[in-house]
Amino acid sequence: MSTRGKRPAPPGVPATDDIESMIRVDHAGEYGAVRIYEGQLAVFDSLNRTSKAADAIRSMAQAEQRHLQTFDRLVNERRVRPTVLEPVWRIAGFALGAATALMGEKAAMACTAAVEEVIDEHYASQIPRLSGDKTLKKTVEDFRADEIAHRDEALAHGAEQAPGYRLLSDAIKAGCRIAIKLSERI
Repeated sequence: MSTRGKRPAPPGVPATDDIESMIRVDHAGEYGAVRIYEGQLAVFDSLNRTSKAADAIRSMAQAEQRHLQTFDRLVNERRVRPTVLEPVWRIAGFALGAATALMGEKAAMACTAAVEEVIDEHYASQIPRLSGDKTLKKTVEDFRADEIAHRDEALAHGAEQAPGYRLLSDAIKAGCRIAIKLSERI
């Protein structure tokens, strides 16, 4: 037994703490994505910007809202402690979304492509560890497919044509990876 009085999980089955960490970080990530899109849409709406790119962002925002609602439910049902960093992600997500939207539609799409690429990798790393929790595994698989579609849509809308794309993309990816590591633990 561990020092916390729990039996270790059987080989190949994630420990309860691991599942809780996955739900906590996925909840935080979906919250961050919703806030990024809210920031982007606030800018586009204030500029009265209507375009195919803005419409795509609205559609992606709706999908992220559904993802967040699912993880809200899982946090409550499974009594998982959400990340204490939620106030940071509230501000940082909105600021990132607003800043990239102010840079233009292609920069907003570059942000989406970068974030979704990291989330795709993150979800892909969780799936093999969820063989013992088929419900959560299916949820993560379904949401991963959505994130891949969002990334591909952002690329189709010219994400790679954003000024300073490589630098912007790399900075956003690094920030996302740091946020993931912090939210898993804190």
